[in-house]
Amino acid sequence: MSLKWNVGLLLFNEVEVLDFAGPFEVFSITEFPETGEKTFHVKTVSQHGDLIRARNGLMVKPDYSFETATSFDILIVPGGYGAEEIEIHNLEVIKWIQEQSTKVELLTSVCTGAFLLAKAGLLDNKTATTHWMDINRLETEFPNVKVLRNKRYVDEGNIITSGGISSGIHMSFHVIRRLISEDIALNTAKRMEYEITNI
Repeated sequence: MSLKWNVGLLLFNEVEVLDFAGPFEVFSITEFPETGEKTFHVKTVSQHGDLIRARNGLMVKPDYSFETATSFDILIVPGGYGAEEIEIHNLEVIKWIQEQSTKVELLTSVCTGAFLLAKAGLLDNKTATTHWMDINRLETEFPNVKVLRNKRYVDEGNIITSGGISSGIHMSFHVIRRLISEDIALNTAKRMEYEITNI
């Protein structure tokens, strides 16, 4: 397995800021302590590559559009109002997620990003989680998904879903532990002053 992974963060209007900024920070600062070499190459991508307005007005310029994006090893699909109420009806975004699911090593979601994975049919007959406020909706709208409550994240192999907002940070440490080592995950958490005792 490669010792460096390309991470893509999907952006869209009204995306929850910490859903993508949390994992962005985690993966961006992770490095091998012996050499200081970065272990992840992190980039953002949106449908058209245009400036997007995240929740509460934060403006972000994605690195790529769907057309110009490089290949990713890990794709992170964040949530927020933009996921659960807007992009869930965007067939181009859903189709792109479906296509990416056949190419990436890991497809992950944060918060209500799970709704986009579910809409794409990628969570059928799998266990998953989302923000506690949206658990019932996910269960009702996607009955083929086994929805788990009170979980920071659910690892289904090549798909990992996580709970609300800050749970994406926790999930990111889990990915580091899985791909590299628990020590590096814990060292990264310590550097961020993120208290974590059980990844």
